[in-house]
Amino acid sequence: MSESAGEHERTLAFAEIALGQIKALRQASTPRNYEVWYTYATGYNSALNQTINELLAQNGTLTDADLDHIYATFISSTRFGEKIDNVGARVMDEIDQVMAMIDAAAGSASTYSANLNNVTHELIATKDRDGLRQIVESLVATANEMKHNNEALEQRLTASKEEINQLQEHLAVVRTESLTDPLTSLANRKHFDERLAHAIEEATERSEALSLVMTDIDHFKAFNDTWGHLTGDQVLRLVAMSLKQNVKGQDTAARYGGEEFGVILPNTVLRAALTVADHVRRAVMSKELMKRSTGQNLGRVTISLGVATLHKGDTVQSLIARADACLYAAKRNGRNRVICETDPEFSTDSAQFKVA
Repeated sequence: MSESAGEHERTLAFAEIALGQIKALRQASTPRNYEVWYTYATGYNSALNQTINELLAQNGTLTDADLDHIYATFISSTRFGEKIDNVGARVMDEIDQVMAMIDAAAGSASTYSANLNNVTHELIATKDRDGLRQIVESLVATANEMKHNNEALEQRLTASKEEINQLQEHLAVVRTESLTDPLTSLANRKHFDERLAHAIEEATERSEALSLVMTDIDHFKAFNDTWGHLTGDQVLRLVAMSLKQNVKGQDTAARYGGEEFGVILPNTVLRAALTVADHVRRAVMSKELMKRSTGQNLGRVTISLGVATLHKGDTVQSLIARADACLYAAKRNGRNRVICETDPEFSTDSAQFKVA
């Protein structure tokens, strides 16, 4: 069997395993899910396989949130790293070419300087007109050659400047992509974690307020099971749009994972954060969802929200945990509501709540 035929058979075997896993777990056959399971089938990414095996052992299946996390951690991040490495290599190649041109120009300048010294000595020694003419002609030729070299270097430097500027823009785009959730265009989990850590540090240094909102779509799994994942994606985008419309300036809205979102509100006290959270809740509830393929009215979507504010000694984990506890209190107390850490509903539930 030829090498290409062997590769064909091997990749088909991986594809069959991937599709088999999707069928066995009754998951949507989306490109993301297929790529996760294909990577699993190859066995090339041991950390991905270990994570999947542990989740399967614990839960017997993988949720959409699990798949989102696995894809973002083990596949998407690798791709962005490759893109960044590629741009970096191209920048270094461009710099190497420019340095070579500069070295060549420096050599030409040294040669030109040496020629000028020789001409000076020849002019002193020359007594006749013909000899003087030959020296001047040689000097003009050398000057023209130097001019030509300088023009070529200038053109090359201009082209390199444009190329490096384009590569820098490309790098900025890649970085933005690496911090953005592709489905909702909100900040992704990586960006959320980085931004929250920075916001806590700033608020602590400046003795300013900082609040965090965590929100989750009510009955999202049942909605997904009833109407399908494409419509579920439409719900996620609807919630994301409501967040964008109500979060401004220095605030950061992010898709935390699956159907859960987070909003970082720097320099915002708890009462003001509650107002923002309720505006988001009302904005989501006010929109009727239509199934694009049929035009069918699917009704309204609701969300539950939890709000916590920064306390002395808080870490990223403790602040998220407290906001999450408020969110789950909102879920337990009827959904489609906002609960903060000073509400009696949270106080009742907090007896079971421990900050990690």
